[in-house]
Amino acid sequence: MHHPQITPRSTPELTPSVEELEKQERILVFRQFTNDDAWALGSLLVEMARERQAPVAIDIHRAGQQLFHAALPGSTPDNDAWIIRKRRVVERYGSASYLVGARFRAKGTTFEESSRLSPDEFAAHGGSFPVTVENVGVIGSVTVSGLPQLQDHRFVVEALEKFLEL
Repeated sequence: MHHPQITPRSTPELTPSVEELEKQERILVFRQFTNDDAWALGSLLVEMARERQAPVAIDIHRAGQQLFHAALPGSTPDNDAWIIRKRRVVERYGSASYLVGARFRAKGTTFEESSRLSPDEFAAHGGSFPVTVENVGVIGSVTVSGLPQLQDHRFVVEALEKFLEL
């Protein structure tokens, strides 16, 4: 006899497909991206992280210049090292660090095995998302580090959706 579960198991987080991740990049586009926009977006990320007590570091770069950085309680210098490695993937590939890793996994390999890039300098792990401006292209990145990689990615996407009012 089958007994129904009294407490349903929580369903594991579904890993987004390459197509879903590419759609996020097509939608999350800015009309412009100024220093003030970087400050406002960074401040929104800090506010969201504080509400969740998320131990993250946050970084926003444009054209090689750091426009915003914050390290919340519980974050460590290691998070800053991850930010640099994830940001380099966005700069190199023009796509979210999580999407780059997902594309390698979809081909049955890993970024570390097949990219021919040093894992000490590049990390195709979730958390860095391209700052794309309409009719211009990728001009920078917004990066979060401190949560599991899919959560880092989703945290940035959620902030961008709020910021862009989507």
